[in-house]
Parts: sequence; C-alpha cells; structure tokens
Amino acid sequence: MQWSSLLSVVLAAPFAHALLRFPCSQLVIERFDPLVTPGIVSPHLHQIIGGVCYLRTYFNLSIPSAYDPATASCSTCRFKENKSNYWTAVLYFKHPNGTFMRVPQMANQYVGSPNGGMTVYYIQPPNGAKVTSFPRGFRMISGDPFIRNNTWIPPNTAVSRALTFRCFSDNFGNNNGSPGAGTDTVNLPKQKCTGGIRSNIYFPSCWDGVTLDPPDHHSHVAYPEGPLPSDGSLFFNANPCPSSHPVRLPMIFMETVWDTRQFNMWPTDGSQPFVYSMGDPTGYGQHADYVFGWEGSALQRAMDTCIDISGIPESCSVLTIQTDAQINSCKQAVQVNEVTEGQYLPRLPGCNPVQPGPARATMFSTCDAVSTTGGVPSSTATAAPPPTTSMPSSAQAAHYAQCGGRSYNGPTTCQAPYTCKYSNDYYSQCL
Repeated sequence: MQWSSLLSVVLAAPFAHALLRFPCSQLVIERFDPLVTPGIVSPHLHQIIGGVCYLRTYFNLSIPSAYDPATASCSTCRFKENKSNYWTAVLYFKHPNGTFMRVPQMANQYVGSPNGGMTVYYIQPPNGAKVTSFPRGFRMISGDPFIRNNTWIPPNTAVSRALTFRCFSDNFGNNNGSPGAGTDTVNLPKQKCTGGIRSNIYFPSCWDGVTLDPPDHHSHVAYPEGPLPSDGSLFFNANPCPSSHPVRLPMIFMETVWDTRQFNMWPTDGSQPFVYSMGDPTGYGQHADYVFGWEGSALQRAMDTCIDISGIPESCSVLTIQTDAQINSCKQAVQVNEVTEGQYLPRLPGCNPVQPGPARATMFSTCDAVSTTGGVPSSTATAAPPPTTSMPSSAQAAHYAQCGGRSYNGPTTCQAPYTCKYSNDYYSQCL
C-alpha cells in the first residue's frame, strides 16, 4: 500500500485510531494446512509466514491447541513477539501451452526488504472502541477455496468486500483509496496489471467470546454488521459487532503483492492467465488461515498503548523490532518431495484441475500426488513441456524477469536495454 496516500486518508478520518502494519517474510511454500487438513498433506499449495512454531522444530502438519508461542525458535515477522502463523493460497501463471509457473511475491511499499511473504495489519476500529486480544489457542479462516462466484453475498456488506484485488500500474500506480475500495475487484483483474496484483484479505473482527476454534474454523467469528462506509472498504469500518459475537478483536488484514510483471503473454480470448493453487482462475476462492501465536500479553499491550495512526513498527515501543536480516533468516525446509516452483509444471501441485465455476469446485476423487513428507524436492521430479512462444536465450533474461539472487539459478544477464536491479538476496529483476 502507498503509505503516504493511506496516511492522508487516515488523518482525514473523523475517528482515526490505531493500527500496526509490518512485513512478514516467507517461511516456506508447502502443501500444509494444519487447520483444515491437520495431520495430512494438504490438497493444495500454501505460502506460509510467521513462526517456526512447534516444539522448536518447524511449522508442521498439525499445531496442537495447547501450542505455546514462546517455544518458537524464530519468526519471519517484524515484531519478535509475534510467533503467529498466517497462510494463503499460491498464485500461478497458466502459459498458453497449458503449463504453470508460480508467480513470485514482491515486497510491499515502505516495509523494508522482506523475502516475499505478506504485509500484515492489526487494525483497531476508528471510533476508539476497546479491542480484546485473541486468546491462546485461537484460530480462524477467511474465505472459501471452493467458491467460484459471489452472487450469494449481499452487496454493501463486510463479507462482500472482505476479499479483493488491486491492479497496480507501473511503480505501484493506481493505488488510491483504502483496500477494497475504488477500482479494487472481487475477482482476479481481467486486464494486464503492469505493476503487479495485490490481494487484500480481511479477517472477521467480532468473536463469540467463548469458542477458540470450531470444526468449521469460522462460525465463532463474524464481521461487523451494517452497511459499509461510503468508500466501500472495511478499513475504517466502525460498525458494531452482532449480538451473537459481541467481543471486538483487532481486525487482521493481509496484503500479498504478486509480481505478475514478468508474465507478458496475455490471452487473446478475453480471459486472464492467473490461477490459484486450488485450481481457481476467478479469484473468488482466495482465502487465508490464522493461528494466534503472540507471546504472553504482547498483542494486548500493543493494542492498549500503540495508538500512533501511522502504523509504523518503530512507533510501537512495547514490542521488539527485528531487522530484515533476522526475518529473512527464519526459514523452513520444504518437507513434501515435489517441485512447486522454478520451472513450468504440467499441472498444479497436488490434484487441482482448473475449475472456473460458477458452481462450487469439487475435490479430485483419485489423486496420485505425493501425500507424505520426507526427502527433498528434486529438480527432475516433474518435467514440463517448454513454453511454445519465443523466449530469451538461456544467457539472457527478458524485461521484468528474475535475474539474480542466492536462491535463483536462472539467467543473470538481462536483455538490452535492461539491467539487473538488486531487490534482495532472493529476488532481483531486469528493469
């Protein structure tokens, strides 16, 4: 988000209140989902950020309800006390020849140089209402990976704008208004976004005050009721919680900036070429999971005392700030032996045929994908046919292509007149 633009909006708001805004670098990209499919490999791929959280080892197939965040060995988030985990589906580019390439994430504006990942917000209501921190053991989800339309959602409600996309022009252009407002769409943008695509995900911020994690992972929480503010966004929503869910929580909001700039092969049939890892080419099925993991009373202290409306991490003195080097060094090795990125794949990881809807998607009945952990991915585990369109020679990379960094093994020379611009140790581009 363009922070200077947001600040001008915040300062103009009649009841501007506090928020935290911080980056979390990538922990791992893995077919794990310990909320929805605990104990087994997930049907589809997720990008995961936050704490290496279980018994000082790793983010695992299951996270016990009694998990103590103090046992985490590190966190990819800016605040050291935040050992929570957050994950969302992964975006892929579908080549005209039917193969798939993972779309990388890039750092958001004004967050430093995290290695991919997401930007996380904890937002208090603009009317200054008291918020209560999540208790230990709290989990929730936002969104539904199986939906492929939004005709069932009442318009001008929080649910109708909880999951949206912003289509950036060059250099984070077209970044006007709060997330979910203005020209933001509830479906994946159907035009080229020359500066990338940002996904906007709001979690519910009202709790029943009792249940930590029901079987469906969402009935214990709700969005504030009533029509949205005039800008159509949840960001400054001061509406009250429903009586069934009276406890006001910090509103968690997550942004992922997908670097679509390097994928210039746009379909000529009016469709768009991106698809989520669960086989969703519409974007309606984007979703996210949250497992609370702040140490002790750290989050409540922050909500009580960090009332600087800028949201800048340095303005919250009760929390410990980690450097880019520290959050980027917190990593986890992939545990499912499959290739998910770095080459064109013949199919999406797991068993996820593209299902455009509008009917609900269904699970693939006979799946032959890897279903256990162990070993390490082999670069030859899946072979994909090469793209059929003209590509640069192996010694050169095209405009916006990746061109360097410790974890990238592709071309390091950019086509003239472009040069390799350093972003961080894991990602650079021909610009």
